[in-house]
Amino acid sequence: MTARGPGSGHTAGAMCALRLGGLADVDPLAVPVPPGTEVTTRVDRVLGTRTVGQGAVGRVLAVDGEQIDVDVVGVGRVRYLRSELVPRKLGLVRYARRRDDAWAALAPTIVLDVVVGSRAWGLADAGSDEDRRGVFVLPLAWTTGLVTPPLDLASADGTGAYWEGGKAVRQALRADPNTLEMLFVADATSVRDAMGARLLEVRDACVSQEIYGSFGRYALSQLDRLEHDQRLAAHRVRVLDWLAAEPALTLDEVATRLARAAEVAGPTPADAERRARDYLKQLYRSLHDQGQLARSEWAALVELAQGRGHGFASPRGQRPKNAYNLIRLLDLATRWLGGGSPELRVRDELRPVLLAIKRGEVPLADVVAMARAMTPALEAARATSPLPPRADLPRVEAALRAIRHDAARRALGNEPGPWGADTPEPPEARFDP
Repeated sequence: MTARGPGSGHTAGAMCALRLGGLADVDPLAVPVPPGTEVTTRVDRVLGTRTVGQGAVGRVLAVDGEQIDVDVVGVGRVRYLRSELVPRKLGLVRYARRRDDAWAALAPTIVLDVVVGSRAWGLADAGSDEDRRGVFVLPLAWTTGLVTPPLDLASADGTGAYWEGGKAVRQALRADPNTLEMLFVADATSVRDAMGARLLEVRDACVSQEIYGSFGRYALSQLDRLEHDQRLAAHRVRVLDWLAAEPALTLDEVATRLARAAEVAGPTPADAERRARDYLKQLYRSLHDQGQLARSEWAALVELAQGRGHGFASPRGQRPKNAYNLIRLLDLATRWLGGGSPELRVRDELRPVLLAIKRGEVPLADVVAMARAMTPALEAARATSPLPPRADLPRVEAALRAIRHDAARRALGNEPGPWGADTPEPPEARFDP
């Protein structure tokens, strides 16, 4: 029998299974926890006559230095110090550390920095954030080692998101709405480096009839999903109301009641009840995944419906902000396909309607009807569109190559700046356990 060497067999397999990384061990008390992060509390918090115990689960709402507001499951908004919270999952800790390290190192390599969102569309109000999107170019040293470089950067407060140059170009070529809007909102004040200006020179080459699918048909499909989500939300409220009034109800009993009350479709009554039961299981699992239930089980859903209340936030898909943005996309796609100027500011006659939708003053059914009424104009614009069927791939690729050659030239020439003499040190490769 042949003897196995120290680098063969199971040992070698274990070594090969290790993940290549480039970060030091992370401290869950030190990583940033921007809005949206799921966290677990490390201390008890007394609120009047009630105590929110250590180990409560919630989602970060706002960050003000060391003061962090958390939407605690079954409680609501509670303020903690950063030292009193840890990210809920280890994977989130590692992700947050990687994101923070990447931002600290590569923020100087941003070449386009653009104000987007409601401020660019002319739909901002007093509570609107200043969202920024843009492009960064990796220094040569970050592309030549074993560690895969980041393709996205995000600011600590979550309002800034930036794509690596190649990723941004690929997204623009397939008519991604966020990327095209970022490129066409940008002006001279958005350009931080000549490499960013080169991208703007070819932005028109990214425009094609693909806008029909990525803007228009996408918006219609998402509105269909909104309708579906609204029906599920109505089921959720109904179930929680039942459990608040009758906490002894079992999962099977609620499934039977839901199948009848919501007229759940099925070949037989038994099939309808089975679908309702599956929905109920999906409900408590989903709420747990979102950090709104402490445990992924029926009993936790009953607890939520009981003395802890169930005034948690609506799913993202149901929020008015999503609906008004989809109507905006339909209007923009129709105008752009028709050969009009890609003016991203909303038309004056449409602005009051979109603001009303954004404030939640328009029923979702009316929003969907509005979208359906806009569909014939979208289809007509596509049928007669003067835009090319596809983006100008050679022209865009030439620009991307020129940008990368420019970054390499600065590195080899050791020129001043983040792509040359001041290049941030890339992460060192190592195996993560």
